Amino acid sequence: MIKYTNQFLTKLEDLIAESDYILRYEKGNFKSGYCLLREQKIMILNKFFTTEGKINALLDILKGLELDTTRFTEKSLKLYEELSQAEVKH
Repeated sequence: MIKYTNQFLTKLEDLIAESDYILRYEKGNFKSGYCLLREQKIMILNKFFTTEGKINALLDILKGLELDTTRFTEKSLKLYEELSQAEVKH
């Protein structure tokens, strides 16, 4: 289900862009590889991560968040639902 490709990373980035969160790539000393500012709705990922690292960090963030899906396109909504169900199976 999860493919560690640039195309899959782009799909995750598009999904987040359609939510009310902002995704930024910056350098930093984040112990988990990312920083989540819930109040300002900003996700900051380590820009030096590999594609696989970025995808894993985004999936980790999405696991702990409830996103407002009202602005999602049909494709993004389907992906979000698939990711939500995949997390339940683990």
